[in-house]
Amino acid sequence: MDGLRWLLLGFGLAVVAGVYLYTRYQRKKLANSPQQDLFDSRHETVLSTSRTEPSLGEEPMLDDIEPVDDEGPEKGPGEASAPSEQKIVTLRIVARDNGAFPGDDLVLSLRGIGMRHGQFGIFHHHDGSDEGRVIFSAASLVEPGSFDLANIKDQEIPGISLFMVLPGPVDGAAGFDLMMTVARALSQSLNAELLDESGSTLSIQRERYLREEIIQYEHTVGVM
Repeated sequence: MDGLRWLLLGFGLAVVAGVYLYTRYQRKKLANSPQQDLFDSRHETVLSTSRTEPSLGEEPMLDDIEPVDDEGPEKGPGEASAPSEQKIVTLRIVARDNGAFPGDDLVLSLRGIGMRHGQFGIFHHHDGSDEGRVIFSAASLVEPGSFDLANIKDQEIPGISLFMVLPGPVDGAAGFDLMMTVARALSQSLNAELLDESGSTLSIQRERYLREEIIQYEHTVGVM
């Protein structure tokens, strides 16, 4: 009996060793096959994609967003092409001594010089009655820049930004002159400071420079 038991045990060990060697041989064969190379290539592609694509709920980086070609058909002879980029001219009107304007007083002043509350929750000065022809706009310096008219009496606003986007519905220099007139009127009625886009006091020299920049811009892009 002992001899038979040892014989069966030896046979079992031989079977286990054979299975192990065969399995190892098959793995080695698969690793060297073209199908395995293809699998490895696809696996690496998936890993690379998972590293570069944002996960669910994650905002993509701006550098990862490719621009869309939206130029449309080529212009024929004599047709004006659209400007390659817009220009924004900005002024600031702020309360003195780091103070703030009562929200309702500020809104009354904006309406008093002809500005109307509209798109994006900010105020606009239109060319006539056409709300699609905005010459310049006024946004709050408190983020997000809109005016909550329903709760305006409870708000304290440290200042506003007047800005015009070029090209606009009217001649750029004429639009700038109108914005300057409105800015001075608001500064006087609110007893506020009139600043340039960098927060420095707006001097006569700076005003002239901004106007010349507008004229040069429109000349460059061919705005008539």
